[in-house]
Amino acid sequence: MAKKDVTAVFDIGKTNKKFFLFDKNYKEVYKEYIQFDQIEDEDGFPTEDLSAIQIWLKQCFDRILVAKKFNVTSINFSTYGASLVHLDKHGEPLTPLYNYLKPIPLDILEEFYTKHGNQDTLAVETASAQSGMLNSGLQLFWLKRTRPEIFQKIRYSLHLPQYLSYLFTGIPVSDYTSIGCHTNLWDYGKQRYHRWVYEEGFEDILAPVVATETSVNLQHKGKPLKIGVGIHDSSAALLPYLLGEHKPFLLLSTGTWSVAMNPFVEDSLTTKDVAHNCLNYMRIDGSPTRASRFFMGNEYNLQVKSLTEHFNKAKGYHQGMKFDFEIYQKSQANTLPFFKFESIQLKRESAEKTDLNLFNSFEEGYHRLMFELLQLQYQTIERAIGSTAIKKIYIDGGFTDNDIFVKLIANHFTKYKVRTTRSPLGSALGAAMVMGNKKLDKSFFKEHYRMKKLMPLQIMTNNKQS
Repeated sequence: MAKKDVTAVFDIGKTNKKFFLFDKNYKEVYKEYIQFDQIEDEDGFPTEDLSAIQIWLKQCFDRILVAKKFNVTSINFSTYGASLVHLDKHGEPLTPLYNYLKPIPLDILEEFYTKHGNQDTLAVETASAQSGMLNSGLQLFWLKRTRPEIFQKIRYSLHLPQYLSYLFTGIPVSDYTSIGCHTNLWDYGKQRYHRWVYEEGFEDILAPVVATETSVNLQHKGKPLKIGVGIHDSSAALLPYLLGEHKPFLLLSTGTWSVAMNPFVEDSLTTKDVAHNCLNYMRIDGSPTRASRFFMGNEYNLQVKSLTEHFNKAKGYHQGMKFDFEIYQKSQANTLPFFKFESIQLKRESAEKTDLNLFNSFEEGYHRLMFELLQLQYQTIERAIGSTAIKKIYIDGGFTDNDIFVKLIANHFTKYKVRTTRSPLGSALGAAMVMGNKKLDKSFFKEHYRMKKLMPLQIMTNNKQS
């Protein structure tokens, strides 16, 4: 029996490292998931075990290459952003893969803005709210100031997707999607690196920029392969929608971060937008995607853990909880905040502390938590939409399973068609598609994304009353 031609994709998330094979119709035919324990960097801060990832990558791929069932014709890579791998002249990593949650000392940030300009101005020009290590350009500045002896040895600093590609090709490149994701590196108005990058001399260690569709044809262990240059995961998750939906839409990608993405924006970011954590990502062709994000999934996990412990419930008790209209109505009656959020920086009225004794049940506290998180979610969506005449909102990611979340979204955005999409493939599918970049018909979404139409609560209420 002839082997099935497939595209291989490594999809590297913060928690799960995934490997997929897709056939010519982008149907998943094989997958592997693995997790690695974190290690510590030289300061004792937790970070990825880059060496373990690299070993797994090569072992996994070499095993598939000799499989009797599949013929791998191409390979691509999708990873989270804000992460740089600093290579010496021999192509070996010089430092750990620094965690984007690692804090940058305030004196380093002050030095940066004193030297290179007003923080608000730079944030608007680079479409990157000041976020410490999440601005990977600031990682470079921090490294140059704190570890100059290491910095001087850098030949190339590669974004994580491009480093994985480099492991197979030996060719150092940068791509638009990685440069454009809140790095502080790119001047969106001038469509080139920001002037401060040149002032620091960083252009010499940032590899040549290529289009995300770029691929390299090479022999790998005697086998011809088409090898992609890698793609930032948020841009990858957006790509299938861009290929399959031709009218303006907004994609709400939910998970650890909740990111509202508008790839049809025409107006520029303002200082007020940036202050509310609104920024730009870049599409594969370098055009901007307006994105408004907040750390919703992380905060949700923290608060649900507290609720679970307070009400002595089993771990996972909240999973599958259905929307309760009576609890929701009761929750709405009190406009004062009950929760003090721990990891969300968006401005909101906040309780001085979270007092879970104010709730009579886990269910009541959980509904109230969702209500308060959704108040912020509405704002981020509306800010991402701006003046764009969109008609649809697509919701994908982990919160599509949350009955309360999706019903409250549909109830708030009644003038839009709101759809949940159920594709567990996310960014991996986009990474596979960028290798072919062909248009999709509507049947693809029906088959692969299992879209569900959401109705506003008013209709539900009327049905209940009748």
